[in-house]
Amino acid sequence: MTSTASTWVGMRVFSNAAKSMNFFKDLLLSRSYWLTLAVASAAMMATALYYQYVLGEEPCQVCIQARLWVVGFMLVATVMTLLPNTRSLRSLGNCLALACAIGLVERSWFLYQLENGMGDGSCEFQLGMPDWFAVDRWFPTLFEVRNLCSFTPEMLFGLSMAESLLLAAAGMVLTVLASLAATRLITVSADSETRLAPPPS
Repeated sequence: MTSTASTWVGMRVFSNAAKSMNFFKDLLLSRSYWLTLAVASAAMMATALYYQYVLGEEPCQVCIQARLWVVGFMLVATVMTLLPNTRSLRSLGNCLALACAIGLVERSWFLYQLENGMGDGSCEFQLGMPDWFAVDRWFPTLFEVRNLCSFTPEMLFGLSMAESLLLAAAGMVLTVLASLAATRLITVSADSETRLAPPPS
């Protein structure tokens, strides 16, 4: 009886785990995935602007560069929400989103190093973009450098903004990689079914 009960419990756990995996796989392949990424990146921008204009924490050069990657990520996610949810477009969108997320990881890590006196990096009191991409002059409210790099403000759980940004960027990379893996899995599964299908009579 105990063995039967243990088997039943194991089967229920396995069934629930399979349902959860299928749920997350379907989510990663859906339009809701892109909408979630767009909302999350918009929330990151809103948080940065709140710290700047409400709490008075002016952004440095690296902070603005990080903002640009967040905006790029948000634009990719927003456009993908509006486009047809095909396999090829989904793969392209994920590759672009991954590039933005990796760029954000790099800038976040650089900011973390500056904050903790690691390495020999430095920043300037200007964004340093070329004239054809002078976003700091076009949209100074969002992208104007107003401070030199130093300690970033404290956020939730006692983490600094640099640490929080680094964790968020790593989460973005992992999420996009998971979606790419799900897309690849669907592609392999579809190819296998095509090969195994009986030839037309």
